[in-house]
Amino acid sequence: MSQETTIITRGVLRLFRHMGIMSTVEVELPSGRRADVFGVDASGCISIVEIKTSLIDLQRDGKWPEYAPHCDLFYFAVPNGFPMEHLPPETGIIVADRYGGEVLVEPARRSMAAATRKSLTIHFGRLCALRLARAYDAEFDL
Repeated sequence: MSQETTIITRGVLRLFRHMGIMSTVEVELPSGRRADVFGVDASGCISIVEIKTSLIDLQRDGKWPEYAPHCDLFYFAVPNGFPMEHLPPETGIIVADRYGGEVLVEPARRSMAAATRKSLTIHFGRLCALRLARAYDAEFDL
């Protein structure tokens, strides 16, 4: 992960925590794709954020529509100064830096299948528990 990606990710995690969305990074989805940031709020609403550090990074990535079946809200998170006119209009936009972030555009809310929501919520909880266990026990292994 590049330093700029790390900085934007930190800002998104801080923003989501402030918004009441508990989140983590690098979550593998059933499709095999990996969400840069995956968050769940108290109502069970699932948000996915794709981090883009530059226009070239965005243009090289055609996979972002594949995240739609796995979230209620989809955002791109970008650094300040990113050319926003190149971001797809149906997505949310977050501008973030090392200190936090701001939602500039709210995404349209999608409708997820109940079974998908349940599966992803359980996956999220188990993944977070596994990461916490590993943080406390370097020898922890399944």
